[in-house]
Amino acid sequence: SPRVLVQEARRIAKASPDISVQVLNRAQAEKKGFSAFLAVAQGSKEEPYVIHLKYTPKKKTKKSIALIGKGITFDSGGLSLKPAQFMETMKVDMAGAATVLGLFSILPYISPDIAVHGIILACENMPSGDAYRPGDVLTAMNGKTIEVLNTDAEGRVTLADALVYASAFQPDAIVDLATLTGACVVALGETYAGLFGNNEALNGHIMKSAEEAGEGMVQFPLPEEYLPTVQSQIADLRNTSFMKTGGAITAALFLQSFVGLQKGTKKQIPWAHIDIAGPIYAE
Repeated sequence: SPRVLVQEARRIAKASPDISVQVLNRAQAEKKGFSAFLAVAQGSKEEPYVIHLKYTPKKKTKKSIALIGKGITFDSGGLSLKPAQFMETMKVDMAGAATVLGLFSILPYISPDIAVHGIILACENMPSGDAYRPGDVLTAMNGKTIEVLNTDAEGRVTLADALVYASAFQPDAIVDLATLTGACVVALGETYAGLFGNNEALNGHIMKSAEEAGEGMVQFPLPEEYLPTVQSQIADLRNTSFMKTGGAITAALFLQSFVGLQKGTKKQIPWAHIDIAGPIYAE
């Protein structure tokens, strides 16, 4: 449940003087403007939490990176309910969050010389009388509106707020890790992750690291001509594309819309999205 992720984050922070953690409950998150995230959370009796870990190196540095992990601790699909068979493994929908927590557990040992933010928006996606509905229009933290067509495309809705929140810290790079789409698994199978990004240098670093670590990874394009398929007639964006194919790509294009600009420029902060839906769980 979300509270277990909070417990793990606090345990990791307690074990190292270099790591701090801030946790926001539902009311605090509402005051901060995490409206899209809280809409996904409202169908569950489990309390949602915003978890913000920070690693500060011993030597002063101006460089930082923000890592975002999708933290849906159980995904029923919400009112757009999944078939029972597809729900069996949905406790793994927080694998992005688990990856971020795993990294923070070893950061004090590898001692990188940059500051690292770890951001997890943790909740369940459940059906109930309080659940968000197809047809709802949500407002993300940056004011952009999202038309909900399918409540099972919830991860990108929570990540929208997470990307806006991370952008406010003006990191040198943002990387999100998410069990985002079945389309990525259809394309790559169960041992490869899909990489999407707005910066070729960052993409290159990640691909090189994947190769050195023995991780299967394939870089996908982000074609601008697909962007209109996630634009809405009644809001800024829709949470599913009207195009029946290219689901992993259109999901990434949705996310890119919430990456902030570098201060004083019209350029987006370097960002990479890693769709880890395939390799995170060994059947």
